[in-house]
Amino acid sequence: MTQSVTFWFDVSCPFAWQTSRWMKEVEKVRDIEITWQPMSLSVLNDGRDLDPEYMKMMEANWGPARVFAAVATEHPEKVDELYTTMGELVHPGGQGGKKGYGAYNEVIAEALAKVGLSSDYQKVADTEEWDDALRKFHNAGIESVGDEVGTPVIKLGDHAFFGPVITRVPTGEEAGEIFDAAVRLAQFPYFFELKRSRTESPQV
Repeated sequence: MTQSVTFWFDVSCPFAWQTSRWMKEVEKVRDIEITWQPMSLSVLNDGRDLDPEYMKMMEANWGPARVFAAVATEHPEKVDELYTTMGELVHPGGQGGKKGYGAYNEVIAEALAKVGLSSDYQKVADTEEWDDALRKFHNAGIESVGDEVGTPVIKLGDHAFFGPVITRVPTGEEAGEIFDAAVRLAQFPYFFELKRSRTESPQV
């Protein structure tokens, strides 16, 4: 039976990127159907009193998240491809960690062109036109998992979790086995958290 998965992501997040690449590996070895949904670290941190340099990164992150809100609304079938394409530019391509409003505009334009989406979507990065839709997508993820989490959020069946946070991407049957374990944990309604200290950053 096909396993339904909902994956909320922010394209700027390296941890979400690693977890999403694991899910792409799982697609090769398990019968799953993934719905890709945007969420936003900028929305999550909106109004918080945080380090000024970090907040400049949150300013930059609004642009891509707004684009994904528009695409997810009007062309949901393209979200997976756009996430992969833009994520490859941001993470392995070394164009992440940008700061200030509009910092990702060139990345957005390049990714849209590569997947055949209208350049009009790039324009929404610098407006609030899709902010309500973005917050709706984001809040759906947060409401599924609860407060005090970041990205990614994954819903497996009836239950959603933050993570799993991984720094390296498992492949082949190992990817499937880890997925099987996550699904089994999700099936137990009283499982809430599994965590240890992280010793390395994502190895993209």
